[in-house]
Amino acid sequence: MANLRRRGSSFFPGLLLLFVGLLLLLHNYRGVSIGEVIGHWWPLILIFWGAIKLYERMAASRAGDPSAAKITGGEVFLVLGLLSLLGIVVALDYARENLPGHMRELGNSFDFDLDVAPKAVPGDARITIHNGRGSISVRPSDEAQIRVSGKKNAKAWNESDAQQAAERVGVEIVKNGDGYEIHPSGVSAGDSRISFDLDVMVPKKASLTIRNEKGNITVADMAKAVNVTNGVGDIEIHDTGGDVDIETRKSDVKVSDTKGSVKISGHGGQIDVSGATGGLTIEGEFAGPIRADKIAKGVRFVSQRTDLTLSQLAGHMEASPGHLEIYDAPGNLNVRTQDDITLENPSGKVKIDNRRGNVEVRFSAPPKEDIEIDNASAGITLSLPESSSFEIVADCHSGDIDSEFQADSLKLTSGKSGDSHLEGKYGSGRGPKIILKTSYGSISIRKTS
Repeated sequence: MANLRRRGSSFFPGLLLLFVGLLLLLHNYRGVSIGEVIGHWWPLILIFWGAIKLYERMAASRAGDPSAAKITGGEVFLVLGLLSLLGIVVALDYARENLPGHMRELGNSFDFDLDVAPKAVPGDARITIHNGRGSISVRPSDEAQIRVSGKKNAKAWNESDAQQAAERVGVEIVKNGDGYEIHPSGVSAGDSRISFDLDVMVPKKASLTIRNEKGNITVADMAKAVNVTNGVGDIEIHDTGGDVDIETRKSDVKVSDTKGSVKISGHGGQIDVSGATGGLTIEGEFAGPIRADKIAKGVRFVSQRTDLTLSQLAGHMEASPGHLEIYDAPGNLNVRTQDDITLENPSGKVKIDNRRGNVEVRFSAPPKEDIEIDNASAGITLSLPESSSFEIVADCHSGDIDSEFQADSLKLTSGKSGDSHLEGKYGSGRGPKIILKTSYGSISIRKTS
């Protein structure tokens, strides 16, 4: 009986159930993508399973029963069953977001005019727009009131049924505390048969918040902060006078000519930000490309592959899968990534920590600040004007160093193990310190043509 109790005492099934239950809870209430979690971290299940079994086997051996703590058929079926459950959830999410509309929702779509009475509000009111499904377009008005027009979209088998459904729903403007809220009325939660395409006019100096589940969002010419949360649908914001904060689950985002800072977080596709007088912060996983132009107070970009801090961007930055390009960055640069890097004309300090991606840095004018590049399993190419002055230490493990800069004060040595080392000074003036390190790749130091 004691042996039977020991064989049934594994706590792996309980831990696995806790893990899957927590993952499903985060998926339902926090929007965590199960597909991404499982896609990246599924080997951890095998690692934890093996570690638990190893611990149980050692404990059983100490107890004098080395045959205990075997992997049982029940545990195998439990793992396969839970993975199948998670696969079904991922498949349903994919179908809900990617299959054509007529495959997701039966019936035809009919449009009806939306009639909403305007409402007077203070010129600097806080205004929130809540919508389920449908597009939202917001424009400024010189009048101290909110005006809403647009369409009610009802899905049904025939126009008569759609009209009856549309007559039961609408949009209302209500005072909520010290702010005002625009939201649908008469629509039950989760009803995908009804959507609203809203054309909203608000006072130009109002603070604006938009919460939408699915649909495109456009905001233009607002004088104060704009805050947008969208599930699925493109987002475009331009010519605003305050900060812009965007959170998305699956959107392409475009922001231009903003007198403030821009923050974009979540998951999505393409990002295009230009002409911001503040800074740009991007946090999350975006398929890209991610483009940024003329960001006065720099760029902060954090994802699973990249951690970038750039104090100023006068030119252009583009991050696409596997490649990061930055041109004309007068501020300091600090980046850790696993992608190929092309950096041209930085004028501040440069610090690059890379893995498995080639690094190419080019200066059209002699550098004035320190340069530090640490790479692995890939090469480094540094191009400098011939008139540059610098102090350099370069180390290449299992690779060659090739330098077009020659001087008695520069010493290049090669070891029997295939390592190379370059150290010394070049030029007549006092220049920055350059540190280059890589392994299983080459280092090339070129003269800028």
